[in-house]
Amino acid sequence: MGGRLAGRSALITGAGRGIGRGVALCLAEEGADIAVNDLSPPDGGDSPDALETVRLVRELGRRASLHYGDVSDAARVEAMVEEATASLGRIDIAVANAAFSIRELVVDSRWEHAERTLAVTQFGVFHTCRAAARQMLRQGGGGKIVIIGSIMAELAIPTSSVYNMAKAAVNQLGRTLAAELAPHRINVNVVNPGYIDTPGERHFASEEEIARAGRAIPWGRMGTPYDIGRAVAFLCSADADYITGSALRVDGGFMVGLRLALPSDDT
Repeated sequence: MGGRLAGRSALITGAGRGIGRGVALCLAEEGADIAVNDLSPPDGGDSPDALETVRLVRELGRRASLHYGDVSDAARVEAMVEEATASLGRIDIAVANAAFSIRELVVDSRWEHAERTLAVTQFGVFHTCRAAARQMLRQGGGGKIVIIGSIMAELAIPTSSVYNMAKAAVNQLGRTLAAELAPHRINVNVVNPGYIDTPGERHFASEEEIARAGRAIPWGRMGTPYDIGRAVAFLCSADADYITGSALRVDGGFMVGLRLALPSDDT
C-alpha cells in the first residue's frame, strides 16, 4: 500500500474508540502499521473496542498489534513500547491520545478524582512521549510524536479544572520536548481538538445538547475523529518535516467564533 506513511509503524494510546480509533485508521489509510493501545477490561478479557480497531486496521491491509496497558503506569508504558517494537519492528510515530476526566466544580472536587485525571491525561502523556522518544533514539533518531491536547488548554470550562490544567501542561510538554529532540530530527507537535463527536461525549451531554452544540460551531457541525486523524496524519508525514513545537487547533472555528454577549445581542 502506498501513502505518505508507507513503511512506518505507529503506536497510538487510547485507540479503542473515538479520536484514538480515528487516528489509527487515518494513519493506516496512509500506509502505517499500527500498535493499538487500550485499557484491558476489568475482567481481564479482551476489549471489544480495541479488537474492532485492530480489525479495521487489518481490513485496510496494514499490520496491527494490540497492547493493553494503563498509561498512568510508567513501567507498563515502557514495556508496551518494547512489545510494540518487537511486534512491528520499530516505532516511527507515537500518538499520545489517552485521556480521562471527571467533571466537578473545584469546591466540590474529590482529590482522588483529580489525581486520576492528572495520572492519565498529564502524566500518561509524559510517560508515552518519554518511552517513545527513548525508542526513537535507540533506533538512531528520526520520528514523529503527536500529543492530543484540547482547546480546553485555553478555555476555562467550568467543572473541568483538572482536565483543563492537564491539557495546558501537555501543550507545554510538547513545546519543551520539541526543543530537546530537534537535534535528533524527532518532530513533536500538539493537536488541540475542539468539540468532537465521540462516544465519550455522551457521558457529559445528551444527544440533543450535542446536536445543538454542533449547529453553534462556525463550521456548522461537530468535529469527527477523522478530522483529528487527518490532521495527525499530516503532522506525521514528510510534508510536516519542518514543523515542530507547534500546536494545531482543529475545531471548526470554535475558538474564533467565541464572542462577548453584548446587551443588544438577540442571539
